[in-house]
Amino acid sequence: MTKEKCKPLTNYTYPNLVWQNGRIPIAQKFDDPYYSLDNGLEEVRHVFLNGNKLPQRLKDGFKIAELGFGTGLNFLSTLWQWRLKKQKGKLSFTSFETFPMKPEDMVKAQNEFVELSSIKHEFSSLWIELLEKGVLYGRDYNLQLILGDARRTIKNVDIKANCWFLDGFSPAKNPELWEEELLNEVYRCTANKGTLSTYSAAGIVRRNLSLAGFEVERTKGFGRKRHMTIAIKKS
Repeated sequence: MTKEKCKPLTNYTYPNLVWQNGRIPIAQKFDDPYYSLDNGLEEVRHVFLNGNKLPQRLKDGFKIAELGFGTGLNFLSTLWQWRLKKQKGKLSFTSFETFPMKPEDMVKAQNEFVELSSIKHEFSSLWIELLEKGVLYGRDYNLQLILGDARRTIKNVDIKANCWFLDGFSPAKNPELWEEELLNEVYRCTANKGTLSTYSAAGIVRRNLSLAGFEVERTKGFGRKRHMTIAIKKS
């Protein structure tokens, strides 16, 4: 999965959080919520699952990569979709994260989504292991969490993802995850005809994706956001 083994960090910095209505985590550093205030799970389905047409595409060995692991909601939702399809084989999921949440905060955030009750309870005791080891292996998934600045760590990664979730905080507040050089690396780590999606429709995001080589489209967003971005890599 990597050119050089990306060891989990032991000195990572947890984000400082405030909780809106005691339910929705907001990162103080970026003054941005981890998921939609309207409905985080429906946002994931619209932006990432449907944005990449995953219900039709998931199959054994399908590789997903992500910028921004956050609460783990994207991973859980994808695995939930995988199991809903009764898909055989294994899902491969690689995520990059600079500021991992505390396991107890992840569990608290996930408790917002009763639809994922069975799957979130399965993982509630495993998040600490993921932080310590950087990997989790299950009967139907391989999950890798690469901790550190993605602009650096992605250079050691040698994967060809079938799709990407670009789920950093707002480009205006977290520009590091939307820089041209990083998106060039995302392009390098994408398989031919691989796709990506993001809730952001900011001009700088679409421009940098285009410069990287993706064919970019602005499409209907979720909730209060009028637009989002999808893209595809074509040789």
